[in-house]
Amino acid sequence: MVIPTGIFFYYQQGERLRDFPQALGSILEKDSVFLYDAFYPSKPKSSFDLEPIPVETLHKVHLPEMVDRVRATGNYEGALYSAAGTLAAAVRIWSGEIINAFVFTGYGDHHAGSNFFGGGCYFNGAAIAIHELQERLGAKRFAIIDTDPHHGDGTWELFENNLAVLYICFCSGSFQEKNQNVNIHVPFRVKDSSYFALAKDCFQRWVKVFQPEIIFWNWGYDGTIGEYGDTGLRPDLHLQMAGEIKKLANVVCSGRLIIILCGGSRRDYANFLIPRIITILADKYTTQSFDDV
Repeated sequence: MVIPTGIFFYYQQGERLRDFPQALGSILEKDSVFLYDAFYPSKPKSSFDLEPIPVETLHKVHLPEMVDRVRATGNYEGALYSAAGTLAAAVRIWSGEIINAFVFTGYGDHHAGSNFFGGGCYFNGAAIAIHELQERLGAKRFAIIDTDPHHGDGTWELFENNLAVLYICFCSGSFQEKNQNVNIHVPFRVKDSSYFALAKDCFQRWVKVFQPEIIFWNWGYDGTIGEYGDTGLRPDLHLQMAGEIKKLANVVCSGRLIIILCGGSRRDYANFLIPRIITILADKYTTQSFDDV
C-alpha cells in the first residue's frame, strides 16, 4: 500500500500562485499524491475541504489581542487557512494517513510570534501544529528547518525556551545558539555548493543528534537570484535541498516531513520549483535544471 504525499491548498489571489493548482498537472493523478483544499466561495466544487483553525487553538500560541489585530488587517481568512494547512498536514502525518506534505500558504510562518507579526506572516502554522501534536497526540520532539533567507524572529521567540523543539534558521544574521535554537550565518552571495555543504553539516551536527519525530521545513525561495531577498542562490539548489531534507527525514523520523511555502514572489520560480519539489516528496528527485525550461 502506498502512503501518499498530502498537498494542502487553498484558493487565493496573487501573482506567484496564479497558475496553481493547474500547474501541478499530472502530479495530481499519481496514486502517491492526495490533494486537500480549503473552502472559498469562489473555488471549484470539491469533495474535500480544509477546515479553518478554531480561535481557541490560535490562542494557545498567539495572544488573543494579537489574533484581534490580525483580524483587523483584512488578511485574517487567508492567514487562518495558511496555518490550517500546516496543522491538518501534521495531524494526518501523525495518524499515518499521509507520509509527508507540501503546504501552500498565502501568508507564512516565521515572523509571527506570541504577540507580534509582520513580513507577510500572521499566524505561525508550524508552532500551532507542534502545540497540537504535543498536547493532543503525544509527540515529544520536533525540528523546524528554516531556509527562508530572513531571520525567523517569530519562531525564535516562540521556541527559544522550549527544549522539545530544535529550530535551525539559515539567514544573514550572525551565528547564535540558545537552548535548541540555532541561527546559522549565510554569507551574502553564497555559492550553491557552499550553502549545500553548510546545510548538510548542520543536519549532521544538530538534526541527527536531536532525533526529532517530525520535521517542518519553512521553505522560502526569496533568496534566489532575482528575488527580493537575492543571496545569489540558483533555483536548482532548492531541488537539491528538498532531496537532502527528504533523505534526512527518512533517516531520523520515518519520513515525516512538512514543507511549508514561505517567502518568494516570482511566478516562474513557483511554476518550476513547486511541482518538482512535490515530485521529490512523492516519488524521486528530478534532475531537470531551471535553465533548461
